[in-house]
Amino acid sequence: MKDSLAERLDPYNYTSGRWLRRDALERESRLIRFDFDALCRLVIELCPGANSIASYDKKEGGFNRVFIFHTDNAKCIVARLPFPLAGPSRLTTNSEVATIQYLQAKTSIPIPKILDWSDDASTAIGSEYIIMEHAPGIPLHQKWLTMDVGDRIRCIEAIYQKLKEIVDLEFPAYGSLYFANTPYITASNLALGQEFCIGPHCGAIYWDCNVGQPRYYHKSNPNQGPWPEFAAYCDGLIDTGISKIPPAGALPQRPRYQGSITTHYELLEYGRAVAKKMAKDPRIQNAATPIIFHPDLHKRNIFVSEADPTVITAIIDWQSTSIEPAFWHADEVPDFAQPISDPSCEDQIEPKSEACAKAFDICTQFLVPKLSVPRSMEEALFRPFRYCYRTWEDGAVAFREELIQTSRCWKELGLAESCPFPLPSPDEYAVHRKDYKLFEAAHQLRHSLSSLLNTASDGWVPLEDWEATETAHRETFRGMRQQILGNEDPDDDEPIRDEADLREIWPFDLE
Repeated sequence: MKDSLAERLDPYNYTSGRWLRRDALERESRLIRFDFDALCRLVIELCPGANSIASYDKKEGGFNRVFIFHTDNAKCIVARLPFPLAGPSRLTTNSEVATIQYLQAKTSIPIPKILDWSDDASTAIGSEYIIMEHAPGIPLHQKWLTMDVGDRIRCIEAIYQKLKEIVDLEFPAYGSLYFANTPYITASNLALGQEFCIGPHCGAIYWDCNVGQPRYYHKSNPNQGPWPEFAAYCDGLIDTGISKIPPAGALPQRPRYQGSITTHYELLEYGRAVAKKMAKDPRIQNAATPIIFHPDLHKRNIFVSEADPTVITAIIDWQSTSIEPAFWHADEVPDFAQPISDPSCEDQIEPKSEACAKAFDICTQFLVPKLSVPRSMEEALFRPFRYCYRTWEDGAVAFREELIQTSRCWKELGLAESCPFPLPSPDEYAVHRKDYKLFEAAHQLRHSLSSLLNTASDGWVPLEDWEATETAHRETFRGMRQQILGNEDPDDDEPIRDEADLREIWPFDLE
């Protein structure tokens, strides 16, 4: 049974979907070479009374391959193996296990028990792994549509009663949690009791593990934390932005709003000066309290009782959990709290989702006020911090726009002294606006295409829809090209004027 399943379900390759952009690279980055038989043997060892694997399912997300094993004595065990792009090797696994055990020691949040783990890929398994009990109950997304509005509201309250325990924890620095005795974390870790410490941030944005986003340290040293104060955290964001800028001569083809290498360096140094001044503001410091929070809170990661979906039975997937400024976590709205349009009247919000959004706001305000404070503040106070590390992905024009808007409303925001970023001249601003319109058009195009083709924003398509979606993608490009070529007299401010403009900002591969 085991051999036939392994052959049919392919434990090693990514088989859940394909990408309209960089498809081969995306799939290669999710290949895991390991010993599946050794993993099966270990699962059996961890289940007293089991003699064999009766069946297993393979599930794949963006960062992990998950196997759900059913043994011959009716045990259900989950084994998760990280993809190389999940985060830095060893650190990502060590931090997740340490975070789970820290939360299990400090809170009553229900998290499945870890049976075994390894952050060393050189063991018999041949991969890092975490093996744990299966979460009791069922995923919330399986119950949500059939729940009445009262149960939904009670469920949201129950979730935040649990999360309150996390938000109330206090930390002396920003970074990620690890076990204190981890031998390879030697630089500047901060003790957190006897068993745990705060070490480097294991989020993928700080490391060279992202698909098609190599790091370069010829202009700045790696700066992954931990950071004992907010100003140092801001330097980490800026240094991360600098590390993404390639050396001269290594430039790939990019849209014109990308900006030159020199432009990126100049903007990021202005960004460093702006962040340094803003970080002194007492309001921002108050909203930057170091807190830990679930990194991907949505219905699929929350398990509830099948008999009573207002009872939370487990919260899973703590990978890349980190200690961040409160405003960083406050920006996210879970899928169960997002208002959706009423199908019967697009101008109105569907009543159940509107009630859930209000319940989320109330729970945030009264149960996790550390998150509520930044949510109630002017968003412009945080935007430079949220976008400074992304200049190479987004294009220089996007961060320049943030700096311009921050500089313009500096006094209105009540910030001290003057803004370190000088406003552009009228001629410079005219050029900037033209580039920014193309940037906006590119983002709108990506959003429209993802919606039209029913793909993720990065072009991911379920395998069963691949051929039809790829055909629709080509036809959509041909249709838009014909539309542009047919417009013989485009407006002066039209950002997409010819086929070259369209190809320049097209988000998916055309070859």
